[in-house]
Amino acid sequence: MSFKLPKLSYLYKDLEPYIDRKTMDIHYNKHHATYTNNLNKAISNTNLINLSIEEILKIAHTESPMIRNNSGGFYNHNLFWEILTPNTKYTHPSGEFHEIIKKNFNSFDSFKENFSKIAANHFGSGWIWLCVKEEKLTICSTENQNNPLMYGMGCEGIPILGLDVWEHAYYLQYQNRRLDYISSFWKIVNWIKVEENYKIYIKK
Repeated sequence: MSFKLPKLSYLYKDLEPYIDRKTMDIHYNKHHATYTNNLNKAISNTNLINLSIEEILKIAHTESPMIRNNSGGFYNHNLFWEILTPNTKYTHPSGEFHEIIKKNFNSFDSFKENFSKIAANHFGSGWIWLCVKEEKLTICSTENQNNPLMYGMGCEGIPILGLDVWEHAYYLQYQNRRLDYISSFWKIVNWIKVEENYKIYIKK
């Protein structure tokens, strides 16, 4: 199969003022598109061509850095775009999912504080994840374009929410103010989609 750049459900300008239009355009059309194109090139004429992206990620540690980096970049950004929204109706978890978060982290504010702290302290490029494993929620981080589906990350589970802390995700607007970027992120999280990701996992 050939992987395709996913279609966004919103316009580049729609996430302003939290993520500016220019950053969205470059992030999506340059960075994500490059990961997608390079992944397709890397798996062409290999036995990976018929695998899903999740199947590729699970064996990426046995493959070349080209495949590992670009399969991660493709998957990570797919999830990132999906869990963002300009619709303020979706930016708060439902009562049911709010209770699930409270059960795992004592409170929703405690969850955001812990997640934000890990994001702020992550050195260099990478991702911060909310994962589910055996119905339990955990927070962890990975370097570069790695993610929890890959072997040996020390960050296990199925990612249901991810924050991109590569500089290309925020530097044009926030420069070195990663804390401001993290704070803005919470204003545009699509909790309906995050809850949907959780429910898909627990039904498996």
